[in-house]
Amino acid sequence: MDYRNAGVDIEAGYKSVELMKEHIKKTMRPEVLTGIGGFSGAFSMEKFKAMEKPTLVSGTDGVGTKLKLAFLMDRHDTVGIDCVAMCVNDIACAGGEPLFFLDYIACGKNYPEKIAAIVSGVAEGCAQAGAALIGGETAEMPGFYPEDEYDLAGFAVGIVDEKELITGGDLAPGDVLVGMASSGVHSNGFSLVRRVFDMTKESLETYYDELGGTLGETLLAPTKIYVKALRSVKEAGVRIHACSHITGGGFYENVPRMLKEGVKAVIEKNSYPVPPIFPLMAAKGQIEEKMMYNTYNMGIGMVMAVKPGDVDKTMEAVRAAGETPYVIGRIEAGEKGVELC
Repeated sequence: MDYRNAGVDIEAGYKSVELMKEHIKKTMRPEVLTGIGGFSGAFSMEKFKAMEKPTLVSGTDGVGTKLKLAFLMDRHDTVGIDCVAMCVNDIACAGGEPLFFLDYIACGKNYPEKIAAIVSGVAEGCAQAGAALIGGETAEMPGFYPEDEYDLAGFAVGIVDEKELITGGDLAPGDVLVGMASSGVHSNGFSLVRRVFDMTKESLETYYDELGGTLGETLLAPTKIYVKALRSVKEAGVRIHACSHITGGGFYENVPRMLKEGVKAVIEKNSYPVPPIFPLMAAKGQIEEKMMYNTYNMGIGMVMAVKPGDVDKTMEAVRAAGETPYVIGRIEAGEKGVELC
């Protein structure tokens, strides 16, 4: 009896590491002090000593049941982007710069090429965010996960000067809400998605005119990473008063998280185009509109509050970073919460 007979292939693990190295290389930053394969990743903070009060910010998340679509479609090179996005977007909306990322893949059986495809997506997400992929773990767990399935999660660390933290403390009535377009469903609410649509290969390969592609392609579209856009706004000299990453819980849960007491957010639903996947899902699943806005991003992945005089600079900076901005509402005096009209 040996470890291979117990279901764990050590040689496959070695091969996975070798295959992923080429993807990891493109994420390196000068501050990375260690190579892949060690017990930990080291990252120099020397560059950030000039900050008045350097403050670490962190985020951790997974991809959730969106992975079920990747299994069905046998497409594994995009979910890594989702994993990175869910972590680094949280850091960026606090005003932070993501520095490095670590991933965790747990699988029933280590197929090196599949693991490398997953990590290629993680590396692409890190490259989009400007974060180094400095380590991770691939755990082969036979008997715990089915052979063809895996879970994927990650952890990111960023930095910000304390005075530049986005806390919502600067919010004031009259501030304008600027939203950035999402790529679709992103990585939240897929337990409901999987109840609305048949999760079969045939269903996912069905072409919809209104989607301009197949259902599977539309649903698997990776989560937008907004790090560069938020950095561009900051570099344009705009002080973002508050920011919200629209994830699970949609508008009703996430927007209030950026508000202070005594102000409310008013969002105009017709101020931007809602991607067609959402009305299709609502109609097919007979889902009430409020539940849609309480579950999904409905086409807006990040919301910023800025002074009225900074709106034009904000919109220009977002466009310069390759994202699409919309003025979607305003901040008013009132009980803390969000009002959709």
